[in-house]
Amino acid sequence: MTDSQRWFVLCVSMILLVLVYLLEPILFPFLCSMLLAYLWDPVVDRLEVHGLSRTNSVVAVFGVFFLLMVVFLLLLLPMLGRQLDALSQKIPQLIEQLDTVIVPWLQATIGLDPTAFDLKEVREVLQSNWKQGGDMIAQILSKASHSGLVLAGWIANLVLIPVVTFYLLRDWDVMVAKINGLLPRSIEPRISRWAMECDEVLGAFIKGQFLVMLALGIVYSVGLAIVGVDLALLLGMLAGLASIVPYMGFIVGIIAAEIAAFMQFHDALYMVLVAVVFGIGQMLEGMVLTPLLVGDKIGLHPVAVIFAIMAGGQLFGFTGILLALPVAAVIMVALRHLHEDYKTSDLYHAVVEKPAVNQGDDALNSENSNS
Repeated sequence: MTDSQRWFVLCVSMILLVLVYLLEPILFPFLCSMLLAYLWDPVVDRLEVHGLSRTNSVVAVFGVFFLLMVVFLLLLLPMLGRQLDALSQKIPQLIEQLDTVIVPWLQATIGLDPTAFDLKEVREVLQSNWKQGGDMIAQILSKASHSGLVLAGWIANLVLIPVVTFYLLRDWDVMVAKINGLLPRSIEPRISRWAMECDEVLGAFIKGQFLVMLALGIVYSVGLAIVGVDLALLLGMLAGLASIVPYMGFIVGIIAAEIAAFMQFHDALYMVLVAVVFGIGQMLEGMVLTPLLVGDKIGLHPVAVIFAIMAGGQLFGFTGILLALPVAAVIMVALRHLHEDYKTSDLYHAVVEKPAVNQGDDALNSENSNS
């Protein structure tokens, strides 16, 4: 890569950063559309292979997605709302049991200071917050209705995202080919190779790990529902979302589910059944879901995922969260190539030459050794 090409890449990168900073308030629907187009493009490509036109393939994918959204809104969303209401009633009971059962047991067992836990204030805060919260969706909509601009912005985004996604998805391959054609020919092979590696990293995480999260959420929700836990859907979704970091979903989910089972049944048998559900989920993840959906591709490290999401949110808000994983994948691939170049560089393989020793020093050293 020549100096002019390096300056060109640097200038383009700086311009993109400035544009993201200046246009951040309006980028959300376009970034959501780009993410959806990226996720659905392989499905559309497969439908094209089976004889459908590009436009008809996109329409078919949109139809399936619309049906799934209708099912979610009509079936799962009301169930989730009812479980959130049930949770609002159970949290004060949990605080009460901690105050009357757990804390006295800790005092008798390990001599805990009775003033170390003051749960009355915690109970009052939780009760007031849940009463004020009520139905979250109704509260959000009521707040949005007070501002015509906010409500209009929400409606515009809801309409804009599917429209932009449709056109991006229909012309995705054409846009990728045009971008590839604009690259300088001398660096095009390297950029294309880096882009393929970035796609593998993102594919291993977004297309693979997100499907693992969804599958685990379904497994945990169905398993807890069979056991009879009232908050099965809420706990299963929580464990599935936490599975964005390996083992985090298992730890968070089993702790929350065991507490919910204890509060509901007061029976050790149900706590054992909850542990069996999460054990089955872990075995399915390790032996079936991850090998099948993620494979042996090199994804993003869990620490890199957490740091990227937090840094993106801190710098650019929710838009930064959407940009965090693609940027992290590019940085990861770049660091991997820099590491390979460093291991083959003269700096890494440089040999330190020993300083020459003159004859006078040799004679002095030999006299000292003889004496």
